[in-house]
Amino acid sequence: GGGGGAAMADGDGLLSVDYEVHGKVQGVFFRKYTQGEAKRLGLVGWVRNTSHGTVQGQIQGPTARVRELQEWLRKIGSPQSRISRAEFNNEKKIEALEHKEFQILK
Repeated sequence: GGGGGAAMADGDGLLSVDYEVHGKVQGVFFRKYTQGEAKRLGLVGWVRNTSHGTVQGQIQGPTARVRELQEWLRKIGSPQSRISRAEFNNEKKIEALEHKEFQILK
């Protein structure tokens, strides 16, 4: 919470959001597909496997496109993945993109 008086409509401007996806998301090309989907939507950020079996990362880009990838992470993922839930936090409006591209981190 804590509403600020943002003049921008929700569909405008740049958004940054962190995500973590739970379920069967490692060893199923989840990162590769996430990168491909992010690039298709023109988003930047990163994705990586964690040591506790989830996939996490950050997405940045136009708000509407970020929402599309959030929906994709929540419901679709890679063909062999089984998503139990996706969590999003640290959502914030940003003035400029902080990444050059969408990378898969080791």
